[in-house]
Amino acid sequence: MRIAVVGTGAIGATFAAALERAGRELVLCARTPVERLTVEREGEPPQVLASPLVTEPAGGRADWVLLAVKAHQTAGAAPWLAELAGPGTVVVALQNGVEHRALVEPLAGGATVLPAVIWVPAEVVAPGRVRQRGPVELTVPDGDAGRALAQLLGGGVTLTSEFAAVAWRKLAVNAVAGLMVLARRRAGMFARPDVLELARAYAGEVFAVARAEGADPPPDAVEELLAYYAALPPDLGTSILFDAEAGRELEWEARNGVVRRLAARHGIATPVSDVVVPLLAAASGPMG
Repeated sequence: MRIAVVGTGAIGATFAAALERAGRELVLCARTPVERLTVEREGEPPQVLASPLVTEPAGGRADWVLLAVKAHQTAGAAPWLAELAGPGTVVVALQNGVEHRALVEPLAGGATVLPAVIWVPAEVVAPGRVRQRGPVELTVPDGDAGRALAQLLGGGVTLTSEFAAVAWRKLAVNAVAGLMVLARRRAGMFARPDVLELARAYAGEVFAVARAEGADPPPDAVEELLAYYAALPPDLGTSILFDAEAGRELEWEARNGVVRRLAARHGIATPVSDVVVPLLAAASGPMG
């Protein structure tokens, strides 16, 4: 069995480490070489990944491709997918957003694209060093590909027949996290009542669009999301904040812009999105 992980940031490295712990052999695919890739977990010795790292597409078809680049980097992964994916391959889209198949299928050469909702409390703390701050949660649609992925990873995969609702719930969390970028603050900012009210209004927009798109979030979805943010460690950040602090391009379209774009299709007013999305787009990339 040939397994490739495309992208060796926080998500890719965390899942590669899980695969190695499950006894799988794999290849790491990245744009930038590093001397070694290490995943650190509290209370455990650092795990130095033993898998080979390659920086040019080569080697032919894989049985599994774990696509761990950010959504806005998907087009840049096209050469990897052209080399690795095809009929008989399963491409697991370890990405944010609700449009996994629309983004990945045109590049996957007839492979099965398995969308995933992931919760990975991990961050890159130095080149080649990833710190995982808690357990990984992975949810995929119930079916043959999802069950096979659970076997591949040795468990830790939740199968659901309500994948759209799960994906929109994660999108709501990600959309609200965009507020951290604009404030340049970590999760402690949600202790402010005014920020929490802004998050309530924003989450309400996201779940309204989710319902229009056919998902079925629960009636208390907004309050559950607010409770989630209120319970976060104050120093916990988010990948889009880390990218903003580093002057990198932001994943704003898949996390925030999509809400505004789909809302317009359904005639839903999004006054919070109408402010947040242009500001995130303007914050994306180096200061000019």
